[in-house]
Amino acid sequence: MSCVHYKFSSKLNYDTVTFNGLHISLCDLKRQIMSREKLKATHCDLQITNAQTKEEYTDDNALIPRNSSVIVRRIPAGGVKATSKTYVISRSEPVRATSKAVRKNTISAFFPTRCP
Repeated sequence: MSCVHYKFSSKLNYDTVTFNGLHISLCDLKRQIMSREKLKATHCDLQITNAQTKEEYTDDNALIPRNSSVIVRRIPAGGVKATSKTYVISRSEPVRATSKAVRKNTISAFFPTRCP
């Protein structure tokens, strides 16, 4: 029996997928990991990266050699969508109402308006 060691990027320990042969296809590896982790293919996809070389496997027919270690990341099923909206918040101008209120209270504490 051959195996591939996998771990999710957020976990510390590796788990193992066993198979027959010298290698496993990326598609079969994803399928086995999803069944072991009880993930549904409709909700997410898996991004598989070689732990030593940091090479990302993108072709479902790619062959992963036995005794390899891989890092797994869950990604949305439709992929990551880029947003075209950009929000810029300018904080260059001070808020004047607050600073005036503070100044008036500070000045009136030192110089009372009424004389005894």
